[in-house]
Amino acid sequence: MIHHVSIPALDVSHVAKVLTELAGWQARPFLGPCPGSVMMLAEDGHGTAMEIYPDGTTMSPGQSDGQIVFGRNESPAVFPFHVLLSLDTDRATVQRIGDREGWRTLNCWRGPPGHPAFELIEFWIENRVMIEIATPDMLANYVRSATAAAHDEALERMASARVSAEGPTAPA
Repeated sequence: MIHHVSIPALDVSHVAKVLTELAGWQARPFLGPCPGSVMMLAEDGHGTAMEIYPDGTTMSPGQSDGQIVFGRNESPAVFPFHVLLSLDTDRATVQRIGDREGWRTLNCWRGPPGHPAFELIEFWIENRVMIEIATPDMLANYVRSATAAAHDEALERMASARVSAEGPTAPA
């Protein structure tokens, strides 16, 4: 189980306010050594949380027995990170909040090319960091497709389709 993740934000307080509205989670000041950060707490009995750090925050390994070292650096415009959150909300609410904020919000399907397996909503925080949102009606398809067996079946289908497209191989 993933218990918490961290994301950057240009406006930590505003992002925390929007995510509180969207997810119903509780926002509290981050108690760790990263000033200006906020901890979003799901209050789900599993410790699920999201830490929101000021843009440009870095985390580096400590020296010797030292723990993580927080620092600051220039931040990229977009990030190679995302997380899928299952939220007890509806599609219209997600879209309304995204539209109000001017943040890209897109309903889409994921899966192998030509074989959509599950639906989700791309919700681009500050149009820089993507979180995927699964509403309750989307969750069953995701759970079905997020298994090793489902991945193996998809790989077999893709390999079979590739062989069919290439045609039979001539004997050597």
